[in-house]
Parts: sequence; structure tokens; C-alpha cells
Amino acid sequence: MNATLVLPELDANSFWHDDSGFHGIYDVEHFIHSLRYDVRIVESIPEIRKNGKTKKMKAVQMRPDRNAGVDWYTTEALATMKQHGAIYLTPFSHRLADEIDNPEYQRLRCRVNYHALRFKPHIMKLSESIVEKLRTEGHFMAIHLRFEMDMLSYAGCFNIFSPEEKAILEKYRDGNFAKKDLNPEERRLMGKCPLTPEEVGLILRAMGFDNSTRIFLAAGELFGGEQYMKPFRALFPRLENHSSVDSSEDLSTKSQGLLGSAVDYMVCLLADIFMPTYDGPSNFANNLLGHRLYYGFRTTIRPDRKGLAPAFIARAQGRKAGFEEAVRRVMMNTSFGSPQERVRNESFYTNSWPECFCQTEARNPTHRCPPDNVLQVLHNQLESQMTGNLDPHQQQRGNRTSSMVR
Repeated sequence: MNATLVLPELDANSFWHDDSGFHGIYDVEHFIHSLRYDVRIVESIPEIRKNGKTKKMKAVQMRPDRNAGVDWYTTEALATMKQHGAIYLTPFSHRLADEIDNPEYQRLRCRVNYHALRFKPHIMKLSESIVEKLRTEGHFMAIHLRFEMDMLSYAGCFNIFSPEEKAILEKYRDGNFAKKDLNPEERRLMGKCPLTPEEVGLILRAMGFDNSTRIFLAAGELFGGEQYMKPFRALFPRLENHSSVDSSEDLSTKSQGLLGSAVDYMVCLLADIFMPTYDGPSNFANNLLGHRLYYGFRTTIRPDRKGLAPAFIARAQGRKAGFEEAVRRVMMNTSFGSPQERVRNESFYTNSWPECFCQTEARNPTHRCPPDNVLQVLHNQLESQMTGNLDPHQQQRGNRTSSMVR
């Protein structure tokens, strides 16, 4: 598209109620500098001068289809941008297809996610401090416990709740999600229901973890409160969260906002073991799975909710014999964070193998690792482009890799 990227705006209203914005949690200078060879980035839409007056360019809103292909951006989006000068794409979660027939575009995604997007220094320092404190007593596991009202309402798995709780969830769903006729029993068998805290504890106990296991919980406000946490806490009493490990005023006052979530993300990334309890539409869990894979195939326990459903249903009906063996049998067939080629409908952000993993010896040139002096080569190209000394071949290459203001 040969476009200039304006720093993204974060949705502050739907869930977070936090107006910190992109500048508030991300290192903007690092973001812009890291992507300097790929795309020109500005902090705000530039002003234009028209009829002797200076005013801000107005962006036209466009709504990309879910998993839109590259051709949508290079045709419809580009045509609108040329016509109006700027476009504003919203919403933008999962608005680009997972499968793109260009390895360099896929690698750019990884450069953005795992290199350019870095939290601000004070967030990084706070996260590292929490990890150091947790490690003073040995290894620890981080669990993303997704048992909050928004996700439970989205999943539509209401049959375990009281009539009063069910009414609350249904009301939230009616006000925030498209109307669908959902059958809780069917969704559970399909693996579409978030695991309860007790189910998480039972899986870990079946896998051999005992009550000395140190667990860091990354979670918002759990629906239903302590009654749902009590069985889990009985199995694993050594539970921590960012507020219990670090009681600093800055974190305690913003524990449920973007700061608390950013700290949780980093602690989960650096943990010895990470376990997401619901990785359906959860961007937090999905990106962490991909991030941990990218940085050395770090150990991940990823419950197969569909495979585990029969065992949990049988247990709930009183048939507990063989439960732990059934759980182990299902879990031993999962990858635990090892590299596996992405399968159909699997998110690129969950699994960027093999595009983002270069090979020192590869038959396909697109899979080979870059030369040791790749940064110097790119720097020279950028300098030549800025001074207008590129030859036609270099200019064509530069336009292809630089990329919403026209």
C-alpha cells in the first residue's frame, strides 16, 4: 500500500475503562525505531493546508472483514485511502488472514509482535521485579484463569451457575454479543466452555503437581467470587497475583486496567510454565502462546477442552473412577509448547511456525536465515532511499516493504 501508519488507538471503553492508550503502556520510540526498515510511522494524523487554512486530515472509517485477505487491503482499502487521504480501520482484532502467501509479510507480523511491541521501561522493570521475587522460592507456573463475566457470557456455558448468576450472564450477553441459540451441553462437548477454577486444579493434580506448586494467577475479576476459587485454592494453596507479590501504589490502583494486564502478560511470558484455561477468542492467551513459542519453545500446558469434556462430565455425574488416568491420557497428547506446524484455522498469533523460524540450511530460499550484516544492509538501503539515491530496482524493493495515511 506504500502507506504511513498512524499509531494505533486502544479501545478504552468496552472492557478496560482505561484511557492510558498506546502511549501509556508501550514504548513508542522503540516501536517506531524497530520498524523503520518496514514502515513509516507517525504519532498522529498530519495536518494539511487547504485554501490557505491548516487543518487535520480526516480519516474515513472502514470495517475490514474478519480474516480479510491481503487483496482487500490492496484494492478496497487502498482505493479509499487514495480518495480521502487517510483511513481508520476498526475493529482490528483478527482482521488479516492467518494464511498469507508471502513469507516476508508473515515475518513482519513477528517483528511487530515480538520485537517492536515492547512495554514501557517502568512496566518491564516492575514485571521483572515480580518474576525475581517469585523465583526466590524456585520455579513457578503462571495460569491465565479466564473465568470472568465477559468470557463466560460470550461462551454461553451457563448450566453450572445458579439461576441468579445465569440471569446476570444472559443479560450481559444480550447487551454485548450477537443473539444465538446456544446449547451449553453441546458447547461443552465441543470444548467451547472455559474451564472452571476447580477443573484447572483437577487437571494439574492429575498431571502430578502437588500442593507445594507455586502458581501466579493472571486474571481479572472472577465471576461468582470465592465460591468458585475455594476448590482450586484447597488443591493449590500457594497462589499469588501481581498485587500480592508487589503492593506498590501504582499497581494496586490500576490492577484491573491496562497496567495490571501488561504486568500479567510479562510474568506469564517469563514463567517456567504457562497454562491458559481458555484460548478461544482470547487475544491475551493466544499471543502469549505464540510469544513463548517464538522465544525458545517455552513449556506450555494447553488443556484439550474437547478431549477432556467426557471425563469431566462423567465426574460431575458421580463416575470418578479412572478420572485422573483419563485426564493424563488426553494431556499427554498435547504439545507442551514444542514446535508443530500450524493447522487449518489455527491462529498465526498462536503458532507462527514455520514462517518466523529461519533455517541455517534450507532448500527454499525464503526459509533461510538472513546474513549476519542484515541490519547494516537495511540501514544502507534506508539511507539511500531518504537521500533519493536508490536505483530503480532498489526503489521497487523499498516500496514493497514500507507500509494509514497516504
